[in-house]
Amino acid sequence: MNSAEASAATSYATVDGDHRHELEIKRSRFITYLRRVETEEAARGLVAELRKTHFDARHHCSAFILGPDRSVQRSNDDGEPSGTAGLPMLDALAKRETAPGTADLSDVVAVVVRYFGGILLGAGGLVRAYSESVSAALDTAPLLRRQRMRLYGVGAGYADAGRLENELRTAGTEVLGTGYGPTEATLKVALRDSPEASREFAERLAALTAGTSTAVDLGTEWVDLR
Repeated sequence: MNSAEASAATSYATVDGDHRHELEIKRSRFITYLRRVETEEAARGLVAELRKTHFDARHHCSAFILGPDRSVQRSNDDGEPSGTAGLPMLDALAKRETAPGTADLSDVVAVVVRYFGGILLGAGGLVRAYSESVSAALDTAPLLRRQRMRLYGVGAGYADAGRLENELRTAGTEVLGTGYGPTEATLKVALRDSPEASREFAERLAALTAGTSTAVDLGTEWVDLR
């Protein structure tokens, strides 16, 4: 069983690449960086990267959520009073609605670099500042949805592969690509991971190829939907 099959989630949202946003609050600069990551090592790698880039900043606070089920959640105050930075940042990530009534943001790390402006914000002020910094960055960050899909390989003759791909796309089937082997082409298609979707696809394929092509189940995989 692969990781896609092991997860109870069927879809979730994440950030599309890297994103930067800056706020100034009572003379302090709060620079938020968002990055799509899939491991704790990659999340901590962004923190290390920003410590070098912003070597003269006082704090590099962080929070990240990983996995389709959001099972890994970590935060770090990096010298700010306990609970005033990392946890508010994590809360902003965890409660972000990516669709009405749906909070499922994952595979994302947020790092807020703070340049102290000389005015103390107090515990409540820090909580609001770090929470607002991440929320404001998410307001402008591009997101994408990841969907757990069932993959199939469909064999076709070289002469028929292009036509079959076009007809499948026209019918609404997600075609991820076509590979060419020594004797035939193989179309890689992705379907919703449900028995109904698989049955409907088998019927559509039979109609398009007069029953000459069959689909080989390749398991499940997470696919980016933009």
